[in-house]
Amino acid sequence: MYLPHFNAISDPAATAEFVRRVAAGTLITPGPDGLVDATLLPILWDGEQRLVAHLARANEQWRRIGDGGQGLVVVQGPDAYVSPAWYASKAEHGRVVPTWNYSAVHLRGAVTVHDDPDWLRQVVTDLTDFHEAGREHPWQVADAPPRYVDGQLRAIVGVELTVTRVEAKAKWSQNRSEADRAGVHAGYLADGDDDAAQRISSGGLD
Repeated sequence: MYLPHFNAISDPAATAEFVRRVAAGTLITPGPDGLVDATLLPILWDGEQRLVAHLARANEQWRRIGDGGQGLVVVQGPDAYVSPAWYASKAEHGRVVPTWNYSAVHLRGAVTVHDDPDWLRQVVTDLTDFHEAGREHPWQVADAPPRYVDGQLRAIVGVELTVTRVEAKAKWSQNRSEADRAGVHAGYLADGDDDAAQRISSGGLD
């Protein structure tokens, strides 16, 4: 990840909370032929070393991951276009161009494929409990017929990323002047993008 110092997020708690809120990431792995595979997956990350997810068994990506192969999970947050017309400096010298603001976390490490039914059942249960939490009547894996669940588990394989590197970036015009940042903030509000406007104010992953 290209990570200028003014966009870097070094707070582990903020990074883990961002990943928890987004709750999905794109698993990217190289295959033995040099081609790269990518799949968007629901994920759970403990904020330290363990990230778990699952792939459809019919998805060839898991077969192409070698033992101990390296993977990258990209967790993408809000993003928004920046018009140079919003910058106060446009009127001063005109030396402005469009750009894009965004928040993202990259998690890197070795990938392990799991085909054990008990491991898969636990991960599916954990993912379900996480997303159903807070509902008035949360659905549970046990609500479905056991034979049906067993069949569904046979249709997936698990993946575990042992995280060895975390990069967190919030690019929200931190490198611009206060006047330019105010202009971008106003531009987002005028476009009805309150979410992006809030991130201009905070400059973080929240």
